[in-house]
Amino acid sequence: MSDSIWGYQPTTGHIAGTDLTGYKVEATDGSIGKVDKHSDDVSSAYLVVDTGVWIFGKHVLLPAGTVQRIDQVDQKIYVALTKDQIKDSPEFDKDKHIGDVGYHEQIGEYYEGHRA
Repeated sequence: MSDSIWGYQPTTGHIAGTDLTGYKVEATDGSIGKVDKHSDDVSSAYLVVDTGVWIFGKHVLLPAGTVQRIDQVDQKIYVALTKDQIKDSPEFDKDKHIGDVGYHEQIGEYYEGHRA
C-alpha cells in the first residue's frame, strides 16, 4: 500500500504511462464522470474528473491513492469514495489549481480523512 494519497496502490492495476483520459470513473455508489486529465508524477499522481451534468459540470481532483482498481478492458476506474464524498470535496479550478502546493495539501487532507 502506498503511504501517500498521491500514489497509486500496487493492487490497482495501474500501468505507468497509460493514457487514462476518457476512462469512466465509478464511485462506490455509481458513476461520477470521466477522466479529463491525469498525471503520473511521482508523489503527485492524480485524476481530474469531469462530472458532467451530475454536479453541473464541476471538475474534481482525485489523488491517485483514492483509486481502488483500473479496468483497462472496460476503460473504467473505480475509486474508494462515495458520490457525496466527491461532491463535497474542495472546489477544483483547472486554470488555478494545477501545481498549487497549498491546494494539493488541502485536497490531500480532505481525502486522507476518507481513506479506507
